[in-house]
Amino acid sequence: MTVEGRPVAIACADGVSLAGHLWSVGSRSAEGTVVINPATGVRARYYHYYAQFLAEHGFTVLTYDYRGIGASRPPNLRGCGYRWSEWGEYDFDAALRLASGEGSGPLMVVGHSIGGFLPGLAQSAFLIDRMLTIGAQYAYWPDYAPSRRARLFLKWHVAMPVATALLGYFPGRRLGWLEDLPAGVANEWSFRRARMELSYPEEKRALYLRRFSSVAASILAISVSDDEIATPRAVSRALDYYEGCDRLAVHLSPADLGYEQIGHFSLFHSRHAAGFWLDTLLWLRDGVNPWPRRVWNRSGVDLEMAV
Repeated sequence: MTVEGRPVAIACADGVSLAGHLWSVGSRSAEGTVVINPATGVRARYYHYYAQFLAEHGFTVLTYDYRGIGASRPPNLRGCGYRWSEWGEYDFDAALRLASGEGSGPLMVVGHSIGGFLPGLAQSAFLIDRMLTIGAQYAYWPDYAPSRRARLFLKWHVAMPVATALLGYFPGRRLGWLEDLPAGVANEWSFRRARMELSYPEEKRALYLRRFSSVAASILAISVSDDEIATPRAVSRALDYYEGCDRLAVHLSPADLGYEQIGHFSLFHSRHAAGFWLDTLLWLRDGVNPWPRRVWNRSGVDLEMAV
């Protein structure tokens, strides 16, 4: 049965309204409720096929655009003042609260890239029962794949802040580098420090760390061997903040999924519906890791990506 998403407005605590879509299982008993958090500069509609897939397998699903992105973009991106941290502190927090009221069963998050890290910034993150993160990290440049590090540094940490300073926002769409970004978002990415909290004012640091420590969800963190951004080191750096969680890290190769290439974005393409997407149901529905032979010990193994 095909399930269609209906548009919803998501009201944030600071007065910003976000655009989202809700997939409901109707009169059926839901397997659980899932919030899908996008990557930076990626519209929510990119995840709609996966959201529909989950809904057709019995989950209530919420997708949404962060402030400044896609359907949540203001008329003028210049000077809007939106920041990366607000995507977690306000946007995800509001989405999670809406989902908890609309759905039933375990409350879960599927987070792609920064979307797997942002939940820890939200006041309501303690409500999360289970998380599936895919390529989740916060873009600290020394964690990029060694063979791609210089190129990625020049792209995201030199060219992006220069373009942002010149235009008052980052023109990602014009450059073919994802969506346009508010200046605050682009600059948080460009100037990220090794310790996440050091990127924020002192009065926010302890607050954010307390929120991360309050999360008690089970987390399955997926990394892929040809992902030049979310290397195991980058994923591990992000996972360390969820110190109160039961954390599993799984490192897959494209061959494990029947492909020659996967990269940072491919796993949300519909071609994975009969493979990877089906496997994710085991974790979301039952809390079972579909790839037990690909678990790696973050404290004892320092995997480097060779691409």
